[in-house]
Amino acid sequence: MAGTRIASVSGLRGVVGDGLDPAFVVEFAAAYASDLPPGPVIVGHDGRVSAPVFNAAVVAGVTATGRDVLQVGPTATPTIGRLVRDQGAAGGIQISASHNPPQYNGLKFFQREGMVLNAEQGRKILSRLEERSFAWTPWDSLGRVRSLEDPDHSHLNQVLKLVDVEKIRRRRFRIVLDACHGAGGRLGIALLRALGCDAVVLGALPDGRYDHPPEPTEKNLATFSAIVPATGSLVGFAQDPDADRLALVDETGRYIGEELTLALAVQRRLSQARGPLVLNLSTSRVAEEIAKRFDCSVYRTPVGEINVVDRMIAEKAILGGEGNGGVIDPRVGFVRDSFVAMALVLDTLADTDEPFSKIVDRLPKFAMIKKQYPLNPEVTQGQGGVEALWERIKGAYPEASADQRDGLRLDWDDRWVHVRTSNTEPIVRVIAESAKQETSAALADQIGGWVSSGAAS
Repeated sequence: MAGTRIASVSGLRGVVGDGLDPAFVVEFAAAYASDLPPGPVIVGHDGRVSAPVFNAAVVAGVTATGRDVLQVGPTATPTIGRLVRDQGAAGGIQISASHNPPQYNGLKFFQREGMVLNAEQGRKILSRLEERSFAWTPWDSLGRVRSLEDPDHSHLNQVLKLVDVEKIRRRRFRIVLDACHGAGGRLGIALLRALGCDAVVLGALPDGRYDHPPEPTEKNLATFSAIVPATGSLVGFAQDPDADRLALVDETGRYIGEELTLALAVQRRLSQARGPLVLNLSTSRVAEEIAKRFDCSVYRTPVGEINVVDRMIAEKAILGGEGNGGVIDPRVGFVRDSFVAMALVLDTLADTDEPFSKIVDRLPKFAMIKKQYPLNPEVTQGQGGVEALWERIKGAYPEASADQRDGLRLDWDDRWVHVRTSNTEPIVRVIAESAKQETSAALADQIGGWVSSGAAS
């Protein structure tokens, strides 16, 4: 790591001018492109101020290895995944730092099947980067660049196929969309227009001039939440800058959040068809309880979009996702997709005259706590390291079911806790959930205290 630059199997992220610079991005893009199968590379970006600089760097790195580039400009991450498949591309690169503050930027890479890279593919790129093994090509073999017109067309049509368009159009729903000055405004507006919604759209211009910190949390969306009832809207949709996540606000201005975005999508999808569901280990039990009502299997995976996607493919799942507001519907693509989430919520609302708040209130109720705690350095230096600590914590709860594929998750009939180390900071993240807020908080604090002290008793 240089400055605040983090290069990992998941891609690249860092602070512009403090570790993240165009020269490094050229080489990272070239390391990715140097071993691709035949075909062009889709290149897009979210709305960050630094996007033009790094777009030029990515295009230089890719074309210098002899690969053609199809440029799509400010385009949502799930749309990039869809375009890779539709265009028969060798892969794709999204220039985005997701929900990070405006000083950040980064790269996310796609495999030719239209999903993000797996860990093995990511490690190969990092090895080529470290070894400086780039497939530079001579002047007469350089790749060409062209712009792709109307990049949203196929994605929009696939999303519209998921719902009863005419039924939604007849309702003329008033909706507020916060596109967060990112990549989701263009397609978000097109989707809501196609569904006949009377839409108030905030932050539609992809210029990165955020009106609030870009992660769609309750605190960051306080002003937006007040706008929803003020405009008489039925629901508020809030995207993150690259539009793969969606948070919800009901008609009263209540922040519904991201965990329930997935739960509502699951409820709608399973009402249409039965099939397996895939969630990661940190995702709320709400979606799992809904699946039980429909007698559908639920599979859990380590945290990470590609882990969910790989298991979805293996189990032929009809839906999957993560509790950060990321819904994955294989009918559209194998990427978290805020547009799928919006469509499924509107399809649900079209079947009833009830306010959105009542639909949410009927979901299974759990109280989730998300905290982070300092990791005692003696833990990582001691015999057995963090894994030994997980074993001690597991031993303190012999009655709980344990999963150690990604940190440690402990499950009881009425509660669960997931603790895992950060890849970028000397901390651990603890998520606990139960029927009561105080129970979840106590469980999180108990585990967090043991992590900080390096002992469990």
